[in-house]
Amino acid sequence: MRIVAGDWRGRAIKAPAGETTRPTADRTRETLFNMLSSRLGSFEGLSAADLFAGSGALGLEALSRGCASCLFVEEDKRAVDAIRANVAALGAGTRATVQQASALRLGPAKVPHDLVMLDPPYGTGAGAVALERLVRLGWIGPATWISLEVAAKETPELRGMRVDAERKVGKAKLLLLQLDS
Repeated sequence: MRIVAGDWRGRAIKAPAGETTRPTADRTRETLFNMLSSRLGSFEGLSAADLFAGSGALGLEALSRGCASCLFVEEDKRAVDAIRANVAALGAGTRATVQQASALRLGPAKVPHDLVMLDPPYGTGAGAVALERLVRLGWIGPATWISLEVAAKETPELRGMRVDAERKVGKAKLLLLQLDS
């Protein structure tokens, strides 16, 4: 896996050993960030959260493109170790916070993030559950852009969310969401 664009374009990142994570493919990440770029214009100065982070590929891509900070939340210890190694290899330590925790058990946020990216295990419904909780606890505000990756055939039940865009890329479906106004 490699960073697709930005300051670290072409730099390799490592996925955790084992079968417990499913890193987002380069092509899928490229599609997602093209979708986000057309809406955000620039990532400069944004606060991002990479939930169900796995290797941290989504958050690292966001940092490479100019996000000021990214919180990586991952439950699996091997994946957390991989994220920390990737953050160190890219010199992103001052802009990255890595938290070993479940995205389904996060506490209240101090302020909403500008960009929240979720890549939960396919077919579990964990993304929709996490989103409801994140909205309730202040992680997501009216201006927050949300990306949710699910299996191509999945149709998550998203209450209180507006689907701005949807794209199928291989076995994945990418959804860009915002709060209903």
